[in-house]
Amino acid sequence: MHKIKAIILDVDGVIVGDIRGYNAPYSPIEVIDKLKQIRKKGVYIILCSAKPYYSVKKIIDDARLNNIQTALAGAILIDPKNLKVIKKHIIDNNIAVNLVKKLIENNIYTEIYTTEKYYIQENQKNEVTKLHNFTLSFEPIMVTNLISQTKNSEIVKILPVTKTDKEKKIVEQIFFKFKEKLMIGWSTHPAIKGYFFGNITTAGISKKQSILEIVELYKIKTEEILGVGDSLTDWDFIGVCGYSGAMGNATDDLKKLVLTKGSKGYIGKTVNENGILDIFKYFGL
Repeated sequence: MHKIKAIILDVDGVIVGDIRGYNAPYSPIEVIDKLKQIRKKGVYIILCSAKPYYSVKKIIDDARLNNIQTALAGAILIDPKNLKVIKKHIIDNNIAVNLVKKLIENNIYTEIYTTEKYYIQENQKNEVTKLHNFTLSFEPIMVTNLISQTKNSEIVKILPVTKTDKEKKIVEQIFFKFKEKLMIGWSTHPAIKGYFFGNITTAGISKKQSILEIVELYKIKTEEILGVGDSLTDWDFIGVCGYSGAMGNATDDLKKLVLTKGSKGYIGKTVNENGILDIFKYFGL
């Protein structure tokens, strides 16, 4: 009998891939069925994604993952039974406005997120907008002035998107002035190759923090949790879990860290081969 009481899963690159109509923008039916089966046995399953909740809601509903979930890189906790936001971590408005202003002035493609919507500036609409519409399964609200929209919104996440090393360096230089007040976690997406996403939340808020908040609510010990991801940034939450998994498509640095767990660490096949099922099988789930 395994001792795993909760499973924490990154979404993109883990249960969502880049094959349109098969595992993008939603998980394939085989994965959904397995998630449903595991949850029915009483194991909590938490999708730990930088995506908004509405972008993973179909997966949660189809797999009947009726326990508390986190979204927007840990910025919100939500109860899927009644769609109630249990907790949200809002970025200080003055800080959000100043950061967005700097990003826009430097021509960095930027999205801002509230708990239920996301916005972009009309004149920044480009290829990223279209690709993100597909992966998020939701269209942004176009505004003429993103700075003004930020002033009038409760922002929980700011997302600069870069394509070149130069752009990424600009974002990092801008962010440096805000590092005491904010956090940034860079991520990629298997269906949007070549782009880097800088998920910015208020200080102290991350995937790891949101997971610790949820397991505290359910009174679960971290050694009873399985964490699975595909990038080094996922180690932030996987590292506190007693059991760990990496996908076959995961970065080499994450795979090495997962294997430091010995028999409690395992590397499955790639996301496009439904490698998450290998990982579940290894851990007896």
